[in-house]
Amino acid sequence: MKVCLISKSDSKGGAARAAYWLHEGLHRAGINSTMLVAEKNKDDFTVVSPEGKLGKAWVKIAPSLDALPKQLYKNSDRAAYSSQWLPDSITPQIKKIAPDIINLHWVNGGYLQIETLAKFSQPIVWTLHDMWAFTGGCHYTQECVSYTQTCGACPQLKSSKNCDISRWIWQRKAKAWQNLNLTLVTPSNWLGKCASSSSLFQGLRVEVIPNGLDIGKYKPIDRKIAKNLLGLPPDKQIVLFGAVNATSDRRKGFDLLMGALKQLSEWEKSEKIELVIFGASQLQNEPKFGFKAHYLGKLNDDISLCLVYAAADVFVAPSLQDNLPNTVMEALACGTPCVAFNIGGMPDLIENQQNGYLAQPFIIEDLAQGINWVLADENRHKKLGEYARKKVEKEFSQQFMACRYQTLFQELLTQNHLKNIPKNS
Repeated sequence: MKVCLISKSDSKGGAARAAYWLHEGLHRAGINSTMLVAEKNKDDFTVVSPEGKLGKAWVKIAPSLDALPKQLYKNSDRAAYSSQWLPDSITPQIKKIAPDIINLHWVNGGYLQIETLAKFSQPIVWTLHDMWAFTGGCHYTQECVSYTQTCGACPQLKSSKNCDISRWIWQRKAKAWQNLNLTLVTPSNWLGKCASSSSLFQGLRVEVIPNGLDIGKYKPIDRKIAKNLLGLPPDKQIVLFGAVNATSDRRKGFDLLMGALKQLSEWEKSEKIELVIFGASQLQNEPKFGFKAHYLGKLNDDISLCLVYAAADVFVAPSLQDNLPNTVMEALACGTPCVAFNIGGMPDLIENQQNGYLAQPFIIEDLAQGINWVLADENRHKKLGEYARKKVEKEFSQQFMACRYQTLFQELLTQNHLKNIPKNS
């Protein structure tokens, strides 16, 4: 079996990291896997990217060009929005690799044109890392449910017209993808239900296969040692928050975290707890959290991330919408209890009061209560951390993920082979 994973990057962002974890897992299972990317950062010969100055220059300017249609809407949200209208060079690269099956991952930022999918002759498995595949361009719909019909009058574009860019993108998808040999994979149950209810993917097979990480890398480290290595006080309880664009992306819920911490500071002495933030630098006008804050900036390597998770007493993920965030999975793998709102894929990861706390959606007081509950009892905290690790070992290992994908790929290839056998043979 020869597999080709297509992803914008091999390491930049949670979706890219999850795709590379799968690529690694398939190799360890003896599968011939090639990863085709626009941006290559890994020193891995099985990851293929554009060569030459022209190809590398195109990768840099494509995101800006892809964003041009959205710029027609001057009052639109800052949230991610992809038109995928640019031509690409992926088809000849696929012919050169000649895979038996194609596994798409996050392919936005001007990397893969919508119409390119229809040019693939192989069965396609599309792993959805957000909602873009079945919307009119947005990556997370917020409160909008137009993706269940035909997008238009897009609230993120601040558009009142049905025939706007979101309708144009939706119609392009509907036209180009009607005859695809396509199977969907979603890492969370929530995203699987959304995909099945979408107008574009109704009736398609949707499999829920969680992302899986290398539990040999992400593992518990003595908390005091980890704090000491990071220069954090060993006698403080560390509340950790981190994500890509942690403080600037509204969907990550930083403003809700601030509210919860202010509430928490009214219950607990400010010298007992300290806050650590990664994925962002210190803000110019730093808000008053009620606790001392440390900013670690962007962390890109597994060792640094593992150390930070292990140093934390609790990881908080106050997202408004989320699929199956790697940050929560990584924290749990390092034995750190997690607190989040009961939304999206969070219930797949966090079992309430077993390995963390699920707060009622967007109720700041309950988020604060969750953080306080995790930290309040030392013996309970130890049990929460132990179960956090066990859950990841059981459900979210790289080996488990690769095995499930391998089974799915083999099943689809067998079906495709039987379908192509002449009836009289």
